[in-house]
Amino acid sequence: MLTKKGKYGLKALVDLARLEPGQTAFINEIALRNNIPKKFLDTILLELRNAGVLRSKKGPGGGYSLSRPASEIRIGHVIRTLDGPLAPIRCASRTAYEVCEDCSDPETCRVRISMTSVRDAIASILDSMTLAEFATGAALVPDVPVEKRAG
Repeated sequence: MLTKKGKYGLKALVDLARLEPGQTAFINEIALRNNIPKKFLDTILLELRNAGVLRSKKGPGGGYSLSRPASEIRIGHVIRTLDGPLAPIRCASRTAYEVCEDCSDPETCRVRISMTSVRDAIASILDSMTLAEFATGAALVPDVPVEKRAG
């Protein structure tokens, strides 16, 4: 599940993606436009800067901007930077794998196997989606009909 940190980070990046090339924005402007607590946004933007997604400049004409074109920033990378692994449970994670305490055989565990498929689907979508697509709505995935299941 996307945390508030991840959600606020994405909102801030969309805000910055809409700026003209070379333009910057101060944290208080981004926070105000997107209804994000400024102190929380400070931490989020610092993490994104440290991950190479943003650059910052101090002084007059300073502020934050994207470090590269929005078309080169992948949403999967952003979410992993802010929220950690995409897997819904640790035993399905590629980067933070942990065996569950109650699992006697991870290789045959149906929960782990199913959640690994969920992780792969999420990663496939988010790793192919760019910030440019995300910011314009071009990355919207059409509704997929859900099969009716016998109850």
